[in-house]
Amino acid sequence: MTLRVLFLLMLCAGLPVTVSASDLPTPKQGPVLRIQGSNTIGAALGPALVEGLMREQGLLKVHSEAPDTANELRVVGETAQGRRVEVEVAAHGSSTGFNALKNATADLAASSRPIKDSELLALQSLGNLKSPGAEQVIAIDGLAIILHPQNPLNQLDTEQLARIFSGEARTWEELGGSGGAIHLYARDDQSGTYDTFKEVVLSRRGKTLNSAAKRFESSEQLSDAVSLDPQGIGFIGLPYVRQAKAVAIVDGQSQAMLPLNSLIATEDYPLSRRLFFYLPPNGKNPWADALVAFAQSSKGQAIVAANGFIAQTVQAMAVTPNALMPEGYQALSRHAQRLTVNFRFEEGSATLDNKARQDLTRVLDYIRQNEKTNRQVTLVGFGDAKSDPARADLLSKLRAMAVRRELVKSGVVFREIRGFGAEMPVAANSADEGRIKNRRVEVWVY
Repeated sequence: MTLRVLFLLMLCAGLPVTVSASDLPTPKQGPVLRIQGSNTIGAALGPALVEGLMREQGLLKVHSEAPDTANELRVVGETAQGRRVEVEVAAHGSSTGFNALKNATADLAASSRPIKDSELLALQSLGNLKSPGAEQVIAIDGLAIILHPQNPLNQLDTEQLARIFSGEARTWEELGGSGGAIHLYARDDQSGTYDTFKEVVLSRRGKTLNSAAKRFESSEQLSDAVSLDPQGIGFIGLPYVRQAKAVAIVDGQSQAMLPLNSLIATEDYPLSRRLFFYLPPNGKNPWADALVAFAQSSKGQAIVAANGFIAQTVQAMAVTPNALMPEGYQALSRHAQRLTVNFRFEEGSATLDNKARQDLTRVLDYIRQNEKTNRQVTLVGFGDAKSDPARADLLSKLRAMAVRRELVKSGVVFREIRGFGAEMPVAANSADEGRIKNRRVEVWVY
């Protein structure tokens, strides 16, 4: 069995994977790894993870060098023998990462959205990029809707966002605010941030971005432009809010949610999203394998948090009960704490998705480390609305049972399994993506 096959099997199973310096080749010339794709990842997070990996491998004088091309850089280190080791990072948008894999100009694609079906088909010669070992969620991000700091609006819903960015709503007065004409700011067409916004806000409602929007390749430049324009509004990855003002978002019947770390970690916030590395199964680059393993490690997730994104490290959080919650859920929140992870499922399936499979290990580690294996854990399932409420209740409990089956294998004895049907939606049920978000399982600990 090859090292790569063993690595992928361990990664799929959620087992910790480390690669020692002696396993990683350092050729005399040329980069050891080429990463292309998302600007959200490539601007800072990707290079920081590469630097962390290099230091863990014992490389010296680790630093980044910026060539003449914007949004590109080299991360450089030296071996003990003085040999230069380079990793190239190009951050021109998620789509460019998949194109680079196809053209064999990258070893790893960074993406701030899931791979599209058309890309999956175009890259099938590299193996199944939707397989658990290939599709790696490295962090959670939230798209923040940003305004000028003095804009009095504090809340918008996704329907309003679609009207604003399509140009149908032209003045702030139409939204109950003031200031005259609305000025739109958006990321460029290659950006995964734009792809995500287009998918979850515009396309879902049959709308397109107004051509008058000012477009930016740089997240930082977009945010700074909005913060200087009293009539401006834009969308941005969470770490790039900077001096602008983020507003609370409502989707369908969900509660208004600010882009808070806890709501993004659970992916309840309406504009939360996953950040990915895509590792071609048929690739042969051990540095790509090692970077993925490092990104999933506790050290890698600490770097994720340090760069302003949401790490997948499991923590317990108190939930304040309110009148909008079912009585049973209020009672639960008074006596237990919720973990910062939700289990979600593949579309149209009761099968845990790739992130959920990785989260099984994280949740199990938390339960063991905090000695909660014996009747101190409750699973709570939710679903999307059905014509028959009893069916929604049943399906929500069956989803919780699917998670229970996996954790019972590792010796966890549960206190209770609950199903709340279609109550407490976190997204609109009018589109597949919203229904998928609503089909979720929460973990509570006593």
